[in-house]
Amino acid sequence: MTGKYLMVGAGLSGAVIGRHLAEAGHAVTVVDSRDHIGGNCHTARDEKTGVMLHVYGPHIFHTDDTEVWDYVNRFEEFLPYKNRVKTTSRDPGGAHGVFSLPINLHTINQFFGKTLRPDEARAFITEEQADTSIEDPQTFEEQAMRFVGKDLYEAFFKGYTIKQWGMHPSELPASILKRLPVRFNYDDNYFFHKFQGMPKNGYSSMIDSILDHPGITVQLSTRFTRAMGEEYDHVFYSGPLDGYFDFELGRLGYRTLDFERFDYSGDYQGCAVMNYGEEEVPYTRITEHKHFSPWEEHEESVCYREFSRAADAGDIPYYPIRQVKEKELLSAYVTLAENAAGVTFVGRLGTYRYLDMDVTIREALDTARGFVSKLANGEDMPAFFVAPL
Repeated sequence: MTGKYLMVGAGLSGAVIGRHLAEAGHAVTVVDSRDHIGGNCHTARDEKTGVMLHVYGPHIFHTDDTEVWDYVNRFEEFLPYKNRVKTTSRDPGGAHGVFSLPINLHTINQFFGKTLRPDEARAFITEEQADTSIEDPQTFEEQAMRFVGKDLYEAFFKGYTIKQWGMHPSELPASILKRLPVRFNYDDNYFFHKFQGMPKNGYSSMIDSILDHPGITVQLSTRFTRAMGEEYDHVFYSGPLDGYFDFELGRLGYRTLDFERFDYSGDYQGCAVMNYGEEEVPYTRITEHKHFSPWEEHEESVCYREFSRAADAGDIPYYPIRQVKEKELLSAYVTLAENAAGVTFVGRLGTYRYLDMDVTIREALDTARGFVSKLANGEDMPAFFVAPL
């Protein structure tokens, strides 16, 4: 039986689920309140410089999921890209320097003015720098102090974290720093994943190709209301979870980002991402967008200074805070969601989690396949059919 389904959000979740349902023979409508597809992954060619811009901040694709990698390459050619992040901070003597992240053997030797071999560096960090008195780290600060010590923590983590999250690292859980990125070799590739790359023509081009199916209709600049869902057999909602319920229990907390664009004739910083670890520098990082497409050549450059702050009503939500207060409110909204018929909550906003792009696509594929399978078997859909919150 052919169904009629509504995707709320023209980002990765809506596009991938919509494509799968359309290929299964269903009619799909995708709506988005913005005037473009792609959500926060949206990319656009700058008219002035020709540089491909990551409009809402950089997105680097990295995954160990072979199926997801094959999926994105089905719709867009991905070219090799390694994320090599630099940071400006002060060394123990107070001198400014530019260092590689994640912390690696070159970072350690440069920062401390040493020429250590891998085994010597490991012993130096674990025996002379790390605070081994902290046996069970409970906070972000304790986690960092336990594994790299005071000097590296204060240079690379403390100020940046205060700016990014708007609170002291001693107030954040250790889980935020899940795996402390320290390497005792000279590998400065930020990610470990098997597949890493950038779409040759940008993420919006990829998502446009995913949505390019005769069974899919896209309506931009269209704000969703729950009344719209009555016209469809089921709704897949990738907007803010609290927004679906008109914030009736209050607003979930998010951090948002402000971008200050400036143009430069030439090469401004020689890399795509330069972090600023000192708290007195108001921005967290500067991104230079032509370096995200190293296969292109541009004389002019476009850079963004990036500022993090608490999201207000009307701001674009980026990072869910998920502190104690937010988790309590989230639990209440999940209860509402479990009793909401005919809707599936998906994606970063719909499930109030920070998700990398590959995980978003994986969950969207699994959700769509599970949904189609139940339809084919004549099973009743549960009211709340979603990836775990």
